[in-house]
Amino acid sequence: MQGVKGRFLTVTGMTVAALLVSMHNSFAGGPIDKGTTTSDRHAGLAGDKLYAAISYDTSKNGSGPSAGAVAVKGSSWTPPACWLAPRWTAKQFAKETEAGYKDVTTDPDQPSYAKNATQQFRDIYKDGKYKNYNLDKQDEGMWWGAVENPNAPILERTACNTTLPFWVENGETPDVKNAITPEILAGLAYEQIRVPGTKVTLAPDGTTKVNLPTWAWLDKGEFKPVSVTASVTAPGLNMQATTVARPVSLQIRPGTEDARTYPASGECAINDNGSIGEPYAKGKADETPPCGVQYLRSSGDGTFKLQATVTWEITWTGTGGAGGDLPDGTFGNDQDVTVQEIQSVNR
Repeated sequence: MQGVKGRFLTVTGMTVAALLVSMHNSFAGGPIDKGTTTSDRHAGLAGDKLYAAISYDTSKNGSGPSAGAVAVKGSSWTPPACWLAPRWTAKQFAKETEAGYKDVTTDPDQPSYAKNATQQFRDIYKDGKYKNYNLDKQDEGMWWGAVENPNAPILERTACNTTLPFWVENGETPDVKNAITPEILAGLAYEQIRVPGTKVTLAPDGTTKVNLPTWAWLDKGEFKPVSVTASVTAPGLNMQATTVARPVSLQIRPGTEDARTYPASGECAINDNGSIGEPYAKGKADETPPCGVQYLRSSGDGTFKLQATVTWEITWTGTGGAGGDLPDGTFGNDQDVTVQEIQSVNR
């Protein structure tokens, strides 16, 4: 029996293009947006299970109308655009390949190069490099192939498309580029992370005064870690990864240059109890807020757009004890703040 390595066909020009386009049009597969189960998403596999679809457990994710996806902070990292994973049982692969072969070769409108490419593809698996689609090994392994992330830019998805389907025995880990790993799953889970909105509590709330320090804070109960678990399951493969986002700091941007922030950097660190900043209380009018802003001029007839952006530290753990860090993410909201031209006020 051939090993996993070296199970790739190298062809050129129109042949490889026709083969791969045909394959990816025939076999659907990819992440399932939310949920905990994998479902059949291709009519040609009615009654059979479609493998390679990623399922997500989002029960511990952020929610609510203000929740949103984090933006990667200070990095060019992006979630995986494609990967290789178990796609079909021997029976499924044989059924789809034979159906595609019949459709193309019996269609008088198909060009000759497409018919030739389809014939070549079928020959590889029917009676060439492989024998009869490995149907006699139905319970011993699966056909692996490329899976595209539908959320990735289309040009980046082609990174896996030069790899034709190949056979992997159950329990084996193919030593090939882009093979599914817990780290790939962690990256896909990152893409599904949603964090709560970051509307901070202000005192004074909504309307403040020129030169009056405005306190800002986020309560612990509104500001907690969220997580998503991504998993893929097939015979001989049960892999998952959990990506966790933890809030670490709040960045205050007043919406005008005529203002100062507390601290001067505008970045408020998270407290030991999980909150950020400190609620204003009576008697603190003359104190400097640990987190806040002081406006130096009036907003006139309008408002200033105060932006509160939370930085989220992203980590992951996965099957086999794998784990590590992913780039920090940020998520923020704007708040309207009215600043009145009053030089002093009693609180």
